[in-house]
Amino acid sequence: MGRGRVQLKRIENKINRQVTFSKRRSGLLKKAHEISVLCDADVGLIVFSTKGKLFEYATDSWLIFHHLG
Repeated sequence: MGRGRVQLKRIENKINRQVTFSKRRSGLLKKAHEISVLCDADVGLIVFSTKGKLFEYATDSWLIFHHLG
């Protein structure tokens, strides 16, 4: 038997929301790296925090700037 469906909703507690963002951001960056290695794909990922802080990952340093201008 599989997992039940999780209902998505905003996390109201500010601290819990920040902790969740940090953990999920790390997982997302790990998955981006994983898909680039396993599939030999160029991957670019841009994430902004609630406060507007930029987090980025790219397999090639020019990738993000090339596609975003």
